Amino acid sequence: MAETSVFKPKGDAKSEATTKTARTIIEGEAAARQAKTERLRAARLALGPVEAPPKKKPAKRK
Repeated sequence: MAETSVFKPKGDAKSEATTKTARTIIEGEAAARQAKTERLRAARLALGPVEAPPKKKPAKRK
């Protein structure tokens, strides 16, 4: 068939619908992940600086 055909084969319509649905799901998951990351980052920054525990010296060998 020529590329300038007015009608598309049925297989293309199904694959386009599947692609559109998959992209919608992926974009929704990415947006949810980004919102969660920003929420957790804001909560972590609200707590203030966290001091690291002092490092233990290694035990001396005899």
